Amino acid sequence: MPAIENTDAPAGELKQKITWRCAVCGFTFTGEHPPKGCPVCHSPSAEFLEDRERTQLTYDGEPFDVLLINGSTHRAGNTGFMADLAEGVLRERGISFRRFNIVEHHIDYCWCCYAVRAESCTYPCRNKNDDMPAFHQMLAASKAVVVASPINWNSTSARFKTFLDRTTCMENLYHLGKPGLTEGKIAGILVNGHEDGAIKTALDIWLNFEQMGYIPAPFGIGFRTHGSQFNSRTDHEFFRNDELLVHQVRGVVTNVIEMLQLGIEEKVKGKLIPVTE
Repeated sequence: MPAIENTDAPAGELKQKITWRCAVCGFTFTGEHPPKGCPVCHSPSAEFLEDRERTQLTYDGEPFDVLLINGSTHRAGNTGFMADLAEGVLRERGISFRRFNIVEHHIDYCWCCYAVRAESCTYPCRNKNDDMPAFHQMLAASKAVVVASPINWNSTSARFKTFLDRTTCMENLYHLGKPGLTEGKIAGILVNGHEDGAIKTALDIWLNFEQMGYIPAPFGIGFRTHGSQFNSRTDHEFFRNDELLVHQVRGVVTNVIEMLQLGIEEKVKGKLIPVTE
């Protein structure tokens, strides 16, 4: 995307020039502060990040409890708000976690090695050039995952769908008769959107984790929609003042915590019979 330079600074006044990048569409802007909104995709100012040289994500190997993922293309939108609420519950309970906004990371499309031959799709993934290897390692290291997802055309976002596709190498361990890395872990799913598709979106996500051996927390899926009769620009205010959304997020995350503290992963290790598609 071409860059636009801010020329509104008073004459003679020296302003620090920072290049800002829209995390959604890639538009760049140079100025002391990010623009009020993106002129290309119309995302708000909160979607802009300082445009720095991309570095590959790495995992330091330190154990933690919950991998919290905001799967939205908009890191600071309504799904991000749900992730904020989830993060708050984890902090209140003293649960170790790591949060990632998927739009801030570089994840290539799946190479579909399995379509060539089953043995080609295995862990570690053959594509080691993006951020997904670190996510693979954190899925294996954590005890639970909590996903917050938007509804994009009756399913999750394209970015998060790519993330899910890239977990195939972990699922395929079971097909190859190798020890799995994720069975017995706990999952919770949070979904929000403007109108229809919440249940389908949640189940699309859940099926992926189920095939990896994850166990759903009881009452582990929470969803909230606004309604097609409203303009989507009103969703921001609605969700941030919705007590039911807060209740559902708190409930799902609490239930994930209670389950992971039972130590189910260790109790079922080596006892499950993988049944995957």
